[in-house]
Amino acid sequence: MILVDTTIVSVANPAIKAALDPDTNNLDNVVWVTSAYLLAYAVPLLITGRLGDRFGPKNIYLIGLVVFTASSLWCGLSTTLEGLIAARAVQGLGAAFMTPQTMAVITRTFPPERRGAAMGLWGATAGVATLVGPLLGGVLVDGLGWEWIFFINVPVGIVGFVMAWMLVPRLETHPHRFDLVGVVLSAVSLFLIVFGLQEGEKYDWGTIVGPISVWGLIGAGLALLTVFVLQQWKTRSEPLVPLGLFRDRNFSASNLGIAAVGFTVTGMSLPFMFYLQLARGLTPTESALLMIPMAVLSGVLAPFAGGLLDRVDPRFILIPGLFCVAGGVLWNAALMDTSTPTWMFLLPSALLGVGNAGMWGPLATEATRNLPRRQAGAGAGIYNTTRTIGSVVGSSAIAAFMQGRLEANLPGLESAPAGFGEGGALPDAVAEGFSAGMAQAMLLPASVMAVALVAALFLRRHRNGDGNGSAR
Repeated sequence: MILVDTTIVSVANPAIKAALDPDTNNLDNVVWVTSAYLLAYAVPLLITGRLGDRFGPKNIYLIGLVVFTASSLWCGLSTTLEGLIAARAVQGLGAAFMTPQTMAVITRTFPPERRGAAMGLWGATAGVATLVGPLLGGVLVDGLGWEWIFFINVPVGIVGFVMAWMLVPRLETHPHRFDLVGVVLSAVSLFLIVFGLQEGEKYDWGTIVGPISVWGLIGAGLALLTVFVLQQWKTRSEPLVPLGLFRDRNFSASNLGIAAVGFTVTGMSLPFMFYLQLARGLTPTESALLMIPMAVLSGVLAPFAGGLLDRVDPRFILIPGLFCVAGGVLWNAALMDTSTPTWMFLLPSALLGVGNAGMWGPLATEATRNLPRRQAGAGAGIYNTTRTIGSVVGSSAIAAFMQGRLEANLPGLESAPAGFGEGGALPDAVAEGFSAGMAQAMLLPASVMAVALVAALFLRRHRNGDGNGSAR
């Protein structure tokens, strides 16, 4: 449910824009519906993992589930874009309480030599959920309206609460101190960076108000992020980010890899869905149906990949998977014009499915394999924070890049009287330039996969049957 809501909005963005922001040609306004969720999701993850260690992952999970489910109802009832963005931020906060607890429970329940298979199933769920989001969103938007992509969470959340209450074990707790200064520094730095990236095109990368400029905001965010790292390094009691965990090469490499994966998965869906629905005139359901090969192949193959992780070098699974994802994104970009037969998009979709099966589970397994049990929540919080930071930076960066490529391919866009939010397919004269802009935007997430590939090369193979999960 958490990961579906990371991607489900991508297929509904054109419908949301048509309903709540129909009068502008800027795409970055509606992208805040995704970015607000991801930003509110990313910032608290570092501390919510610790809360699970301190008060029990089951208790924190249930609190987060209540917040997530209630805010989903609020999202569906929103009548303004600003109200929807606010509700999505609260929804992201609920997700932040829940996510680290899922990995922490697996890490603390399964010994290292059996964790690969467990994380393989976790990765399968994550991969399929991320891919099913657009498919489910298309069906709901066409059949019932965009509001139902949020209403659907209410019954699922209620059932999930009952099942978690009955079935998830209560695990041992550990005392922790909470670094509130670190929380503030990380929150403010991330907000400044994301706001600057996403709103840059709107303000022509210049002055926002008075002496405040886009580059000034981004620079201030990077400076505060540097202060945050130094503060964590000098904190002697219990830092928000235990930098000692990064001494483990697999933990460090996996975190770098998952940041790039989060960027790519979030970034590739936005221009692709806008292209299919506005340049090609497909309905949300028709657009989402093109994701079926990706969802099916990822769901079928991911458990098999997870089972192999305890017996083979993880790079043998991960590197081909990353190559397939990068290739699938580039293939989509090459096909994105006004004359490509729609069925041809099923082919890169299948390649993306194979790639996703070999991507999520291996990265999660290698990140957590050597974690001390006392710091399972902290490690899971860092890993999920890294992934979500990648996603939120991907969302904001792709919004700016999309707008920039549109203005390059459609001169005079800003002064055009009609808005993209009016719904339906664009006129032929506009659709060609729009398609070119969206195809060029796809090159950004594809190129970021190179970072994940480099990170994967630095993973070490674990010793088979080593109960301590040590690496060699």
